Amino acid sequence: MKTLMIKTHEAWLEMLMAGFMSKTQNKQVLFDFSDILFRHFTWLENELIALDVTYNYDRDTIPIKVERLSDLLNNIVKRLDVIDLQLLSSPDKELDARIASDIHYMREVLKNMNDEVVTAFSMERVFPGISLTQEATDALTLFLFEETYKEYELIMIYNYLKAHSNDAYMNRIFQILIDESFFHLKSFGDMGAKMGILAVPRVVMKELYQVEDVVQFLKDGIDEELAAKEECKRLAEAVAKDSFELAKFFDFINHQENYHIALMKDALKHFTGEANG
Repeated sequence: MKTLMIKTHEAWLEMLMAGFMSKTQNKQVLFDFSDILFRHFTWLENELIALDVTYNYDRDTIPIKVERLSDLLNNIVKRLDVIDLQLLSSPDKELDARIASDIHYMREVLKNMNDEVVTAFSMERVFPGISLTQEATDALTLFLFEETYKEYELIMIYNYLKAHSNDAYMNRIFQILIDESFFHLKSFGDMGAKMGILAVPRVVMKELYQVEDVVQFLKDGIDEELAAKEECKRLAEAVAKDSFELAKFFDFINHQENYHIALMKDALKHFTGEANG
């Protein structure tokens, strides 16, 4: 079961990366499939918790540097084949049937998907349709590398906390933060692919998501969100002279962080109030 969850984690990330690479109607299909695989991942995780099996989010490296999309799609199909075989070890036959059915459909679609030339690894660092100064290009490059990992990290942390919580109030907040981080991850990953600097986020250390002190975690999280706001503000200022569109986008992300901070403050009040009660 642990192996099955790990392989599903890897397939989800690889499918997401394929979505970033695509520049055609394939993109939305690949994003939809990655969302489905993430749901599979969380369902399998819940099975492990129900069986009282210890686990973490470690995974193998995921090589994605290809010249044609079909090369990566073939690799994903092979991963899905492995998952299909691993399903034999799962005790939940209804879940097995659902995942197997999804995988069967995905494989057929991927095998027949139109091929594309991939430019997501060109390292050109040019944003399509926008001429950025070297300073703005460097600032955007660093931001995308750091924030793509950070949003993936937050998804894994909030997902782990949600999976191990029976508090409906906290889980509502965790789910909102997961959804928001997915939007940011997809936005930043897509921008990275357009600039030719796409990369798979590194593995998240288990110490970050296996949280023992939730109160301190929430306090630290609020500080991190405040720092993220400053990063967005600095980046918006760096690109403002070259692109009103990009500047407004990062202002938009900056303002979204305000609600994340408010949610985490609510979670902190709820958690500390519950603990004191």
